[in-house]
Amino acid sequence: MIQLNLNDNLYFTPDQVKSHQAEISNAYQQLCSKSGKGNDFLGWLDLPEATDEALLNQIQSCATRLERQSELVVVIGIGGSYLGARAVIEALQHSYKMFSPFSDNHAPFVTYAGNNISEDNLCELLEVLDHKDYSLIVISKSGTTTEPAIAFRILKKHCEDKYGKEWAKQRIVAITDKARGALKQLADAEGYETFVIPDDVGGRYSVLTPVGLLPIAVAGFDIRQLIVGARQMRAELLAHNSLDDNIAQQYALMRYLLYLQGKKIELMVAYLPKLTYFIEWYKQLFGESEGKEGKGIFPSGAVFSTDLHSLGQYIQEGERHLFETVLSVQQSHFQVPIPEDAANLDKLNYLCGKSIHQINLTAEEGTRMAHTDGQVPNLRIIVPKIDENNLGQLIYFFEFSCALGGYLLGINPFDQPGVEAYKKNMFRLLGKPQ
Repeated sequence: MIQLNLNDNLYFTPDQVKSHQAEISNAYQQLCSKSGKGNDFLGWLDLPEATDEALLNQIQSCATRLERQSELVVVIGIGGSYLGARAVIEALQHSYKMFSPFSDNHAPFVTYAGNNISEDNLCELLEVLDHKDYSLIVISKSGTTTEPAIAFRILKKHCEDKYGKEWAKQRIVAITDKARGALKQLADAEGYETFVIPDDVGGRYSVLTPVGLLPIAVAGFDIRQLIVGARQMRAELLAHNSLDDNIAQQYALMRYLLYLQGKKIELMVAYLPKLTYFIEWYKQLFGESEGKEGKGIFPSGAVFSTDLHSLGQYIQEGERHLFETVLSVQQSHFQVPIPEDAANLDKLNYLCGKSIHQINLTAEEGTRMAHTDGQVPNLRIIVPKIDENNLGQLIYFFEFSCALGGYLLGINPFDQPGVEAYKKNMFRLLGKPQ
């Protein structure tokens, strides 16, 4: 199981923590009893248990069909409609899969569209699709969100022009509302295979629905183990209702206490590049959930040691308004020892025999010591290794913690009213009919 380590966090006395214990207990009770704000969007809370074998079989069957006919699968979606899937896929897949004929599975390469409005980006994707067999997974509850709707309109036409309208239907899968919306209407009319986004699960909480599970299965990874990991974390968090033994309560309360002390920025740090998009998923989850009513911690991210060479000076000696949460992965999948070199011009022979991951963990420890000495609070989430089970645990842990954090702030963690502001201006400037 993943663990939360607070040993480096000596910023609060036991009395300070105790003075807020009733608040975290109340937030926990609101969440578990489904009595808090936004309780009509708590479907994710029981999702690991509610996901049955029939749905997993249907998802796996669809993934197998897409795998057989595709070198490449394009996932069309934005925000929660793609970030969760991408976070898991990029954490698990060969870092150079697009170049690697010896990858550990024969699944198609998964790429993404509809998450920006870059004409050049879409044109370059079309050039690739001219020469690859491909399929499309389009994800949208409404079917009218501008970025994915534009991409799908163009990619659908390309698919139909390339394969013919009837064959194109076998290459397009829609994940959308169960009963209404433009995409649901189109999918029914065209005969696409469809999967449902549950009404009571918001986009940023949807990675354990078909929104995330189908692309992850297409990429060749074990969605059942992902669900098992989430079930294990759910059971752990629901079985222990006190702050002393509930890591989600501990994490949520530490973040809240730091926020009250003026630490308004959380830097989520990984020491593995494979977790870059997991950090992106975290940023949406917490940013959309907490950032409202003039409140909330600003979620940011970095990958060390790379970003220590750009941000390290600021973190060490800049304004003291941030804290770090470190994703500390204990085991690597491979070992590459440092070889001995007779000339030793680079002065690295003292590292002979050590693996790269050993050095990485030491860099993590040294950095954590430096930053805590520099008055940057550090929270540490210990992950045994990167696999489907542990990622399932992490996903559910962060979802649960984020909901608790919203309730501690006194806001609804499951709406996002501010997202519409830019859209209204954009539509007005583009002349969209009322």
